[in-house]
Amino acid sequence: MDEFILRALCAGMLVAIMAGTLGSVIIWRRMSYFGDTLSHSALLGVVLGLVTGLNITLGVIISSIVIAILLVMLRRRSVLQEDALLGVLAHGSLAAGLVIWGSLEHANVDLFSYLFGDLLAVSRNSLLLIVLVTIFVLVGFKLIYKQLLLLSINEDVAITEGVNVDQIMLIYVVLIALFVAAAMQVVGILLTTALLIIPAATARLHAQSPAIMIGSGIIWALLAVVVGMGLSFAVDLVIGPAIVLTASLIFILVWMIFNNSQKS
Repeated sequence: MDEFILRALCAGMLVAIMAGTLGSVIIWRRMSYFGDTLSHSALLGVVLGLVTGLNITLGVIISSIVIAILLVMLRRRSVLQEDALLGVLAHGSLAAGLVIWGSLEHANVDLFSYLFGDLLAVSRNSLLLIVLVTIFVLVGFKLIYKQLLLLSINEDVAITEGVNVDQIMLIYVVLIALFVAAAMQVVGILLTTALLIIPAATARLHAQSPAIMIGSGIIWALLAVVVGMGLSFAVDLVIGPAIVLTASLIFILVWMIFNNSQKS
């Protein structure tokens, strides 16, 4: 197997592990729109990286974390509903990114690769960064897992038990921001939320406990990455959309199986 294909496969599988882990909480807490917000803000991070000369992935991490912090701050201090705040942050950051990108007259920027991913272009340094991000995300998630689970079941009970809601949610959204930065090269800015949601939603169809749901979400995400990459090579498809399309087809298949089994 060629080295660049092996790097792409490793990067895709690492992102799948993060997606399956973090996506379960997205489903529990109905935070799908939040994932979209961070995905939109990733474009701002890309162009800021180009303008400042920073590493693109680092620029995405910084912009995503800033948006995540703003959301947590505004969530507690605004009269607006959370979906309205998410809409403002999502479209505001996307518009800012497009405006700055449009002003980069002499920049040789392949926007398509950022929007839909360029998994085969993963370098050794990029893979190393994804490895480090994955380790950080998994360790961070393990540290706050019990509090997140309690918050997802009943936030009032969690507060009574002494859980610092703002602190736990801030840590969690920072983990998602790191995931978005890593997943951008795999499935692109526009599809990172899909990779978070679809495998976890598939696991939700059959999982009987939170732990099983997380494990199943990881398995479904890994399957989507491996099969999606295979399809992209076999039929000459763009890898990022092929992975998400595979995840969607898996969801439909699992839904049909369990829906029919419940009827019978």
